[in-house]
Amino acid sequence: MGAALRRFFFILILLACVAAGAYAARDVWLPPMAHWVIESHPPEKAEIIVVLAGDGYGRRILRAVELVEQGYAPRVLVNGSAEFYGLNESQAAIDFAVQQGAPRKVFEAFPMEADSTIEEAKIVDDELTRRGVSKALVVTSDFHTRRSRSLFEARGSGKVKYVFVASAYPEFDPEAWWHSRQGTKTLFLEYLKTVYTWFELSFGA
Repeated sequence: MGAALRRFFFILILLACVAAGAYAARDVWLPPMAHWVIESHPPEKAEIIVVLAGDGYGRRILRAVELVEQGYAPRVLVNGSAEFYGLNESQAAIDFAVQQGAPRKVFEAFPMEADSTIEEAKIVDDELTRRGVSKALVVTSDFHTRRSRSLFEARGSGKVKYVFVASAYPEFDPEAWWHSRQGTKTLFLEYLKTVYTWFELSFGA
């Protein structure tokens, strides 16, 4: 066996050992990849709660209801940027929460023309600034908290303090996301969106 072939097999065996070690230790190094995208904070007393659009399960708005019941804020602004059978997402979310027993009077639908969290952050900040709000709780899915917080900070006026509170996402378990196709897809897409957001904010792409 020539020297070049021996080196090839050595490298192959080394890579196989590294791969086997990484697989064996997956429960150690894979969860931090998910926890990195989560940046939630304990709720604080605020003037209003904002529910970001994009949740088809209703977990975000139900988390907002919990915060109202716990006395953190009296009202909930529900964002909506899509139409579902002629019904805006914000109205669909409110109807869902009411069906679950929440009082309709605490909600305010806030339909908007926004195709991304970048646009949503600017629209919400403009509206809250117009209203003279000084502090708002923002509820979104746990995997979405870090990116959305950075966007509200980057696109906001600085006049509103935002406290991000996570809601659970049934298809995403930070401790075992790689065990499901949806969990893997969710994290992979969030990393891609985070990279795109960085380019958007850095270079105005």
